[in-house]
Amino acid sequence: MTDTQPQSGGTDARPVLVVDFGAQYAQLIARRVREANVYSEVVPHTWTTEQILERDPAAVILSGGPSSVYADGAPTVDPSLFDAGVPVLGICYGFQAMAQALGGTVAQTGQREYGGTHVEVPESGVLLTGSPTEQSVWMSHGDAVHEAPDGFHVLATSAGSPVAAFEDRDRRLFGMQWHPEVKHSPLGQHALENFLYRGAGLRPDWTPGNVVAEQVDRIRAQVGDGRVICALSGGVDSAVAAALVQRAVGDQLTCVFVDHGLLRQGEPEQVERDFVAATGVVLKVVDAREQFLGALAGVTDPEEKRKIIGREFIRVFEQAAREVVAESGAHGEEVRFLVQGTLYPDVVESGGGEGAANIKSHHNVGGLPDDLQFELVEPLRTLFKDEVRAVGLELGLPDAIVWRQPFPGPGLGIRIIGEVTGERLDLLRAADAIAREELTRAGLDRTVWQCPVVLLADVRSVGVQGDGRTYGHPVVLRPVTSEDAMTADWARVPYEVLARLSTRITNEVPEVNRVVLDVTSKPPGTIEWE
Repeated sequence: MTDTQPQSGGTDARPVLVVDFGAQYAQLIARRVREANVYSEVVPHTWTTEQILERDPAAVILSGGPSSVYADGAPTVDPSLFDAGVPVLGICYGFQAMAQALGGTVAQTGQREYGGTHVEVPESGVLLTGSPTEQSVWMSHGDAVHEAPDGFHVLATSAGSPVAAFEDRDRRLFGMQWHPEVKHSPLGQHALENFLYRGAGLRPDWTPGNVVAEQVDRIRAQVGDGRVICALSGGVDSAVAAALVQRAVGDQLTCVFVDHGLLRQGEPEQVERDFVAATGVVLKVVDAREQFLGALAGVTDPEEKRKIIGREFIRVFEQAAREVVAESGAHGEEVRFLVQGTLYPDVVESGGGEGAANIKSHHNVGGLPDDLQFELVEPLRTLFKDEVRAVGLELGLPDAIVWRQPFPGPGLGIRIIGEVTGERLDLLRAADAIAREELTRAGLDRTVWQCPVVLLADVRSVGVQGDGRTYGHPVVLRPVTSEDAMTADWARVPYEVLARLSTRITNEVPEVNRVVLDVTSKPPGTIEWE
């Protein structure tokens, strides 16, 4: 949710702008548009019509929201937006805001509709072309449109919504009371695609192949003949970013892998083996374990941890850049560019733009120091995780890299609740390795998005092992399912797999005597504990 187009992470495609009125589903709407192979971005409702039109949108979608359109201080839509010639779709609150701005009537009906709702479709029009005359949809509202604005045709009605969908085909203005973006509206994606393809006249041409070609051109334009280093962690994000940059500028790129001591078991070896073998990229390995542990000594606050890790990353790369120049013999030639695998969810969660809450600082967004010496190259900044995987496959990266479980940039440092020490890292690494091994053995690598193992380092619990009393640490298993990390649900891992996990961890990691399961969705919880 950015106020300006990112310097190197944007797209040349004209966006479908999703105007966020505070909806829990705003990002989901953008995702569904992208699933229709049309590029989309989320922007705040505080943007003026002039700001929206400056982005030259292909279409605009007004999201749902928690307010009543007639309440004091409720977000409104400038009617001039509807005279700008841009196709507009209103959803839920956005539908009501459109109706009110254009002279329709919105009021309480006394009959709220939440969840599955039956609607009648007397006229399909453009928006509901191909829909049955009766269908089930997902509603969430207490107000309703009672009268459509002049020039609009009513397409659907329900018991609590006299006007449940409408359209003005000539002006390319459309709206629906229900949420087409959720799976509980079985024909919702069909309606969205009707708006995009039939109503707005867009083509489904935003594909992984086009993204690769577009970003390669962007990177070349930004970097020119400059030297570049990439922060390679071994995860899918930095790997895909590095592969994109390598395709664009070849041996101008050197990848730098920092072993900061916060990695999982076997990861340094995996990076050198898998990524270098797949790409042939020049890789420089930096051992900075003592530097990071020293900087984190005594620190327990999670935001401070993230910022320290972000700062130390940059300091390491600054030194690595000087060494890259020295080792290449290119004396006096500075490394100006730093590649990062920043994703769209990172930007949103770090408060990237007006109207976005700062949920937590990602080390590569909110955690960067003010005196950064590099110009960032962030070719994935507008992509969700599943889109990054598709781009990785398009680039020919092997499955072992593309389908690797997500791992946070700050590593195990934010999976230790309390101070980060070498002893605690070793303990957590052992427990994490067991969890990953058992999930792989059970064939759950594609089902479980990721399974953070969290060490409650400052908590101890009484146990009994070998007929004796123990006073050990608990660890938390956090298996989740997700499409893009914007939302997540806890994974229903089979009990027998959980039992093996618990038995092995408590048997093989002596300092751990209790294994617990986190069954919180996102929201309200984030995937990582810190």
